[in-house]
Amino acid sequence: MPWPDSSFLFASGICVREIAGHIGDRPSSTAMGFLLKSLLILTSEPTHLCITKATHIASRVVTRHVGQKKGTKSFAYKAASRMQICRAEYRVIGRFIEQLRPTRQCMKTLQTQFPHLPPSTLLSIFSQEYQKRMKRSVVRHHTPDVVKAYYQRYRSEAKTRPTAPLLLELANQVDLSPALLARLIVECFLEEHEASVPASRHVLNNMLREPYLIPDLLLAKHVEQCTVNDCCYGPLVDCIKHAIGLEHEDMLRDKLRERNLSFLDENQLRAKGYDKTPDIILEVPIAVDGHIVHWIESKASFGDDHSHHTYLNEQFWSYCNSALGAADRPCPPSRCLLSFSQSRAAELRPFAVARYFISAVCMSLGEIVKRFGPGLVIYWYGFISELDCQRDRGILLKDGFPSDIVTLCQGPARS
Repeated sequence: MPWPDSSFLFASGICVREIAGHIGDRPSSTAMGFLLKSLLILTSEPTHLCITKATHIASRVVTRHVGQKKGTKSFAYKAASRMQICRAEYRVIGRFIEQLRPTRQCMKTLQTQFPHLPPSTLLSIFSQEYQKRMKRSVVRHHTPDVVKAYYQRYRSEAKTRPTAPLLLELANQVDLSPALLARLIVECFLEEHEASVPASRHVLNNMLREPYLIPDLLLAKHVEQCTVNDCCYGPLVDCIKHAIGLEHEDMLRDKLRERNLSFLDENQLRAKGYDKTPDIILEVPIAVDGHIVHWIESKASFGDDHSHHTYLNEQFWSYCNSALGAADRPCPPSRCLLSFSQSRAAELRPFAVARYFISAVCMSLGEIVKRFGPGLVIYWYGFISELDCQRDRGILLKDGFPSDIVTLCQGPARS
């Protein structure tokens, strides 16, 4: 099944343009199209892997090109606009996003409305706000009657208007992500053709990644349109986000090497047996803004209230010595066992008491092992300024690699 024109690389094009956009260099989607098509033709790898390679190669090419033009070592290290916005302004942006759909035009509309913010920051904010909106409406769209109605409507219109972008139109009308709608439609298709096509999550995911695997060629075309035009959901977006995350982790490691700072990255820490670690642990701590930093976490996204508090609970607090207050820390095993034995639960069989004691010990040991001291979180696309309120508890927020750091031997180091 042939791919659409190179303009279909809207999502991939954003990956490159947002990297270069900070300094005004705008590679065309056509170049991205040729790059991706070359990978598809010359390799036998799946499309989603080619997308990842294309975005990574293009970002590297742009890095070298712009770095040479600007006379710097790398454009990626050129400090972008520092994006810390107040919560009130973020709410204004969120309310404006409520009326938008995840289309090509929406980013142009956002940039026109908020020209003082970089396109990459706006894209990250839009993506996060749109995903929240989809989560609020997921129940309404996934009821059996509604899903069946969507499928029947698509099948009937496919007979009369086969060349129209039917799923994109339907997604816009019902306010549902095109990629999520495509998933529902393919699920219905598999249920309808269960005798000839084995239905499973693995088969479904493969069809969404590689639409040509769908036996119905017309449905495959429409699913591909949804995947390509959705800038918030789908396999293309997942590949791009993964590539961007890796790129920023590379940037962070290169920055540390430039300053001759010794560190262990996530892969090295896992090899040592750690199961949950920050991206970087400094072997010799540094000071930033008067605060000691033992570890650094890279987040290639905008830090809003929801995502930041999720990261706090699932990651950051477990990294930091002083992050948990007395009320938040697990009580010592002896106290846990005493309180347990004094409760009605002590009437249970002895193995229940032993199991409870073992779990309490594991919690306490895990609390000690997984904490590395105070650290730094970098939200590369900015964050809500009010969130940087945990410095005294060991978590410092930045929207880029700090320009002034103090090392143990060298004193202040400036970038």
